[in-house]
Amino acid sequence: MSTSETQVATSTAAKKEEKEPVKPTANFAGIHAEIIDALNFAEFGIAPKAQPPAQRGVLIETGGNRIVFSAYDFDTAVSVMVPAATPAGKGSSLLDFPELKKTLAAMVAGETKAVAAQTRVSLAGDLLATEHLTVPITTHDIHEYTQPLEAVPAMVTMDAQTFLAQLNRVLPAAGNDDTLPVLTCIQVTLDGETLTMAATDRYRFAVAEVPVTATVQPPEKPLAALIPAATLSALAKRLKSHDGPVGIGILEDNHAEGDPVASWPTPRATLSLGAITITMRSMDGSLPKYTSLFPKTCETSVRLDRATTVRAVKKCQAVLNAKGLKNVPVMFAWDTDGNLTLAPRLDTAEGEARTKGMSIPTAITHGTGEGLRGGLAAFNPSFLLDALGTFTGDTITLHLGEMKDGQLSKPGLLTDGPEMAGQGYKHLLMHVRLS
Repeated sequence: MSTSETQVATSTAAKKEEKEPVKPTANFAGIHAEIIDALNFAEFGIAPKAQPPAQRGVLIETGGNRIVFSAYDFDTAVSVMVPAATPAGKGSSLLDFPELKKTLAAMVAGETKAVAAQTRVSLAGDLLATEHLTVPITTHDIHEYTQPLEAVPAMVTMDAQTFLAQLNRVLPAAGNDDTLPVLTCIQVTLDGETLTMAATDRYRFAVAEVPVTATVQPPEKPLAALIPAATLSALAKRLKSHDGPVGIGILEDNHAEGDPVASWPTPRATLSLGAITITMRSMDGSLPKYTSLFPKTCETSVRLDRATTVRAVKKCQAVLNAKGLKNVPVMFAWDTDGNLTLAPRLDTAEGEARTKGMSIPTAITHGTGEGLRGGLAAFNPSFLLDALGTFTGDTITLHLGEMKDGQLSKPGLLTDGPEMAGQGYKHLLMHVRLS
């Protein structure tokens, strides 16, 4: 055989070897409930229509006393470690995720919930087995699988429920307009002893802070990541039952000028929940510099009973809906004696003149309240209800700027207490001009 023939034969053999699927070799025994819980978290990294089809698979790696389930949809990478019931041999299998999850449920059909949860499940390559059944699961070619983003080690830890509570307060302010992708995200910023989360849809701006404890040397400058609100919203539902601490690490795109693009790091943030890591790609861009948007002084601060205000907004919104009025605000109106009512804005001057709003008890906590007399402050009722729902106390404080021509001239700021800084949370709500 000539040299050229040998080269062609070698090249052909190499290509054949590259295309030959890798044999599934993962080998473990585990408990049904623990495996299902792991797959429920892994699902954050599964996109049902991802291409190539291999990316719809869950990568199962075994060895020693653990099983690791990994998934990656090019934006979110998830890794979940589960203890093995018995020492597991080293190996890996890329199994079709939807089929695996459905088959696991099918194999315990007919059992009580308690028995199903404790059922022993084993995997040998692509063969899934319980005491009663053994079933092969569809595999994907691991050569076509893009390896997940590497997790960022936790830089700080925080209380899971405090993080969840503050996250749920900013989520309503995130936009849902896909033509403005940056505004569909939550911006998380790590700075010293605080994690700050911020969101806006142009009509409201929410900012919440979570105290953190550093696990490494604090960064020299604030680190930020822009994470889709939809991802964090789905994660929030799973965090309800998590009692332990949550760690977070952020990696920014800090490549040096002249570095080849291929060497640029992928900006991302990783949340660590014990044996679970969820790494989310940071979107390009950032939210507007919001520090200057939030007023540092105001003319008047008004304390409102939250429950009464919520009831009033719901009644006014229901009236607007009953009359078929869409995109119409509700109005805080102060009479000449400084008493406050909330009323829907009707479509005619006569209708407005004959409408009486619901009375809301108030207390002035800053200023004299003189500038409010005879004034109006109008807000979108849906946005106002979202904002009121993010507070948990009996009262809220509405900080207002100067009234011009009888109307609020700048957005209103809502906080937990009398201070404009709030207690780790503040919500800026755009007023609606009535003329």
